[in-house]
Amino acid sequence: MKIISHRGARGLAPENTIAGLQKALEHHVDMVEFDLRVTKDGIPVLHHDAELTDPNGERRPIADYTYEELKNHKKDLARFDEVLEAIGRKVPVFIEIKPGVTPKPIINIIKNYYNLLSGQAWIGSFDQEILLAVQKELPEITKVVLEKWSGVRASQRTRQLGTKHIIMNQRWLWWGFIRSMSRHGYKLGAYTVNNPAQAARWQSHGLRAIVTDYPDRFEPN
Repeated sequence: MKIISHRGARGLAPENTIAGLQKALEHHVDMVEFDLRVTKDGIPVLHHDAELTDPNGERRPIADYTYEELKNHKKDLARFDEVLEAIGRKVPVFIEIKPGVTPKPIINIIKNYYNLLSGQAWIGSFDQEILLAVQKELPEITKVVLEKWSGVRASQRTRQLGTKHIIMNQRWLWWGFIRSMSRHGYKLGAYTVNNPAQAARWQSHGLRAIVTDYPDRFEPN
């Protein structure tokens, strides 16, 4: 079962930062996951929410400000390209493109770093239109359907994309569903799983990956 660190290593370090990603690497994860949004001047940055909240509590929509403007309010705001440079080929990356984001600037950087990312990247989203756009431009990179609750909808989306990779909210998983998905050839993962005992039980039924805030809890002995 793949251990994928969530937003870098959200439970151990500031999320979606280079420091957080480096913390995840310390715990020998199989993949690192992070979120991407795009600034007003077309620069993909690591951030979960649509708005950046600065130290004074002011909220700034990422799409409405340039990277430099946002960087003045969040010193550890990381660009996608500098993260790829920092990680290199140490571990594969799981890139989540947030819903509503224009994927073209992200796709362009992936193309620029194709030799680095070939065989080393998954791209996931809850937004099917984003995944379809990525599939058109980058058909050879693994697409992952992110789904909040519906296995039926997730399966429909995978067929449209020609993928077998699904990562679902762990709240809606149970052993019978996991077994059924495994029998049908799906590579099912779950988010966000922080309980190793639960992960082990699901693994015995065919779960293929977990996304966790605490990679230290899953570190090999």
